[in-house]
Amino acid sequence: MVDEKKIPSGFIYFFGAFGGILFGYDIGVMTGALPFLERDWNLQNSAGVIGWITSAVMFGAIFGGALAGQLSDRLGRRKTILISALIFVVGSVLSGIAPHDGQGYLIAVRILLGLAVGAASALVPAYMSEMAPARLRGRLSGINQTMIVSGMLLSYIVDFLLKDLPETTGWRLMLSLAAVPALVLFFGVLRLPESPRFLIKNNRLDEARKVLSYIRSTNEEINVEITQIQEAAKAEARANQKTAWGTLLSGKYRYLLIAGVGVAAFQQFQGANAIFYYIPLIVQKATGHAASSALMWPIIQGVILVAGSLVFIMIADKFNRRTLLTVGGTIMGLSFILPAILNVLIPNANPMMIVAFLCIYVALYSFTWAPITWVIVGEIFPLVIRGRASGLASSFNWIGSFLVGLLFPIMTASMSQEFVFAIFGVICLLGVLFIRICVPETRGHTLEEIEKIRGKSAGGKLNELNRNV
Repeated sequence: MVDEKKIPSGFIYFFGAFGGILFGYDIGVMTGALPFLERDWNLQNSAGVIGWITSAVMFGAIFGGALAGQLSDRLGRRKTILISALIFVVGSVLSGIAPHDGQGYLIAVRILLGLAVGAASALVPAYMSEMAPARLRGRLSGINQTMIVSGMLLSYIVDFLLKDLPETTGWRLMLSLAAVPALVLFFGVLRLPESPRFLIKNNRLDEARKVLSYIRSTNEEINVEITQIQEAAKAEARANQKTAWGTLLSGKYRYLLIAGVGVAAFQQFQGANAIFYYIPLIVQKATGHAASSALMWPIIQGVILVAGSLVFIMIADKFNRRTLLTVGGTIMGLSFILPAILNVLIPNANPMMIVAFLCIYVALYSFTWAPITWVIVGEIFPLVIRGRASGLASSFNWIGSFLVGLLFPIMTASMSQEFVFAIFGVICLLGVLFIRICVPETRGHTLEEIEKIRGKSAGGKLNELNRNV
């Protein structure tokens, strides 16, 4: 453990949040780099290659989170975050020096980056939740979402500032600069202590007490938290001994597993990442202008995302989860379907109409499905299945992200953009139907209350938790 005299709690929370910025930066940076790379390597007619280069990070992230979970239990949260940051630095630099026409090389390097992205997305919120006092933990999902979308916005701004560089240089510098926030994260976390939960689980009680003295006000608060962590660790150990993969599918937990994993999967299959990764190419196809001249649109999307995440923080505990997901998913679906209908009714309509509807989609997504998915995943699984079920939900989310990133350019190469987005619109509406039938309301209910009830048939009410929604 690092031996500090006193670490300000603000320093700890800042670098916990900075992990979200790193994650978001890598999600967003390819948006601006792709038009340059496409021209430099003559990939205009290679939709499959474009899809693989873009989605390779998500493919790696599917495995990164699982590997990081096992490593963090052995090495600790802090050391594993440091390793992830170093992998991120190396992967960013290797991306920038890719050989010309080295599609296979770049895909492999971005899969390596994905391992770090998946690890960071899993470990940084876990570390923050274990360091923060209980009164702040409820806000972490919203704050983490704000940091992720802020990282996306930062990458969009960097891409815009570099857009006038020669195409061979532009995309390489955009990808390489991802190493900068990774280095900031590395040196920041280097000064941080290990998580007290990890220390207590490994019988390092004195070190845990010292860490808690940095971030808690009184000895009484420290003693109470140590006792709570010890009791939770024992309960978790007992749960792990009783839990097998078959437990998830038992009648007692099956509907909760379906609800949590289903929400996580729908969040990605609704098509949000198609916008985040490909908005310049979407504008190019709609207007006929070069994608590299449309890099202001990602910034507009990024501003909407950041504003929406702040709205969520303000309203998160004022409205039921299902209500927000229902309203958000319905408007998102209509935002995708209406352009296709209008394109049939008004063939000469302004081609930028689809982009305006995409902005409406992003606005609703930013304060409904984007953050609430992870609130539900955190609330819906009882302790006995929480570890495996949460990991499964995360994996399905990354699989959806990977498939959308991979398939979108292939789909738009063979059919109109309006029709492709209409397909995503139908998926959004199916997601709303899933919420109404399969997902219980979790706001204001304890985990024990959620665990006791049972799902009912699609023809009737889900369960008594869904009243007053």
